[in-house]
Amino acid sequence: MTGVRTPQDQWPAVASRLVADGAPEVFITEVARQYQSLVAGQAGFIREADITPVTDLPAYDAIDEVTPLGQAALGQLAVLKLNGGLGTNMGLRGPKSLLPIRGSASFLDLILDQLVSLRRSTGASLPLVLMNSTATDEATGAFLARRAEADPDQAVPLTVLQHRLPKLSAERLGPVDWPAEPELAWAPPGHGDLYLTLLSSGLLETFLTDEIRYLFVSNADNLGATVDPTLLGALIQGQHPFLMEVAERTEADRKGGHLARGLDGRLLLREVAQCLPADEPAFQDITRHRAFNTNSLWLDLSAVKERLAAGPLNLPVIVNRKTVDPTDPTSLAVVQLETAMGSAIHEFPGAVAVQVPRARFVPVKKTTDLLAVRSDAYELHAGQLRLHPSRSTGPIIRLDPKYYGLLADFEARFPMLPSLVACERLTVEGDVQFGPNVHLGGEVTIVNRSDVQHTITHAVLKDETIEFSEPSRFTAS
Repeated sequence: MTGVRTPQDQWPAVASRLVADGAPEVFITEVARQYQSLVAGQAGFIREADITPVTDLPAYDAIDEVTPLGQAALGQLAVLKLNGGLGTNMGLRGPKSLLPIRGSASFLDLILDQLVSLRRSTGASLPLVLMNSTATDEATGAFLARRAEADPDQAVPLTVLQHRLPKLSAERLGPVDWPAEPELAWAPPGHGDLYLTLLSSGLLETFLTDEIRYLFVSNADNLGATVDPTLLGALIQGQHPFLMEVAERTEADRKGGHLARGLDGRLLLREVAQCLPADEPAFQDITRHRAFNTNSLWLDLSAVKERLAAGPLNLPVIVNRKTVDPTDPTSLAVVQLETAMGSAIHEFPGAVAVQVPRARFVPVKKTTDLLAVRSDAYELHAGQLRLHPSRSTGPIIRLDPKYYGLLADFEARFPMLPSLVACERLTVEGDVQFGPNVHLGGEVTIVNRSDVQHTITHAVLKDETIEFSEPSRFTAS
């Protein structure tokens, strides 16, 4: 009689799946390290007792003397955008970076516009690389082809495909099969795969051969993350191998990864998935851990090459428990192993962090973020999305996920965008549609307790709470 196989017995099957997929040896070795951590119960937790808060980070405004140094080195800089994400949180199946942000212009349109403008104004080549996943590569390639056809003189970005690994059965920790949609049996390994992708693709060596020594890395969905000579200058002047941009945590960042110092005195990054339940109050205390990772990094590629030659990066393993079909919570329970690229701050002696203005962190993770960046609280300049001059931070928005969580539902309820330039906080509960000429200011709460959609049109609301209990069409002035 054949017994149930133990998790330790499943590694050969995982390795065989990787080999058949053409994974390079260096990546298979890294997955083996992560897998052994998983079966040993070492889930990468970072205890509150083993860290101390960071209180001594340099502020962006205090380092402007290095700006000329960074400007002079722009010819040695490349830009890499993490473009592996799907908009599954908003019900999308395709690359989030192709989602329209302003009119028909998508994230990628705006990123390319940013680089084209900067190349013209500085004369630097500033090569752009998109690190795609298997889920985004085809659609991204089609987009780039259309853009190149429309403007043949524009430099086409390079693309590089990050690795992938099998999703694991939550019960047996072996690779899963999903015949209905085979691609769902695979998962991206997190953006911590950046370093091995640079190495195994040959991109790291190509950059250095072409005298590109520095790399700016950020999320494709963060339109505030633009090339900045001051931060490049800080990296160069301090001879740092690694510089992380962090920002002051706010109420909206309670679950975002924060910076801390380990027992060895080095900086480290702790993500929410690495937090023990007992430590969650401390993790979410934004007055204790004040600096959060914006996922924007500046790297000295010579130092990256040297560090990788010395041995693999020992990035903490993040264990994500999901379903094999992320859109179907009743599908097979799986485990996905990931690492975070910011965790490498602990792997590079001399790595630093700089506290940057909040304007450099404008991510779009949910429809609430999308409403903010599409609104007049932000302005567009040469592809750069900036806060309106009257604002220091974006509006805090909370929309009822039942009615606004999916993009199609969100857009049906916002056929017209309300003015948010003067709005500090917007909360919407229930089914509410926004029509033309709606202006919101201060703190506004709108509650619909009925089962019928309400429409707000031609309204000026400031520091008000509006409640509906019966169907109506609300107009105020």
